Amino acid sequence: MSIKLCNVTKENYEAVCELDVLEEQNDYVACNMWSLVESQFNDGYETRAIYLDGKEVGFFMWVLETTEKVSIWRFMIDHQYQQKGIGRKALNLAINEIKQVSGLKEIEICYNPKNPVAKSFYSSFGFNETGMDEDNEDMLAIIKL
Repeated sequence: MSIKLCNVTKENYEAVCELDVLEEQNDYVACNMWSLVESQFNDGYETRAIYLDGKEVGFFMWVLETTEKVSIWRFMIDHQYQQKGIGRKALNLAINEIKQVSGLKEIEICYNPKNPVAKSFYSSFGFNETGMDEDNEDMLAIIKL
């Protein structure tokens, strides 16, 4: 099983847009198409397609919020490829890539506190909850570097 992260380009953006989660997960994940639009019109946004053996199976987007903080705003694995360990390997790759940002001191992620698997999954990578966001909708968690 070969997992890679690749830039989203004109060659693969349509496949990324077609990726989807299970219907009951829709409240936890933003639309990939909307995320790609956001990334084209805002500075500091990075997008990656998650590949399994050469096929697009997931999506990441992270944002350089300050010179010291990157926030992972989007992370999804297509419903057909969930529960196979792909997300765990992909998040490891993303964290390692993000850590290459010069001067970085923390990586942040947010998730819906009602998401039954998010807290334990992210904490297994070293993310520690810091409280709810300013809109009181999402839980924030960080890794201090």
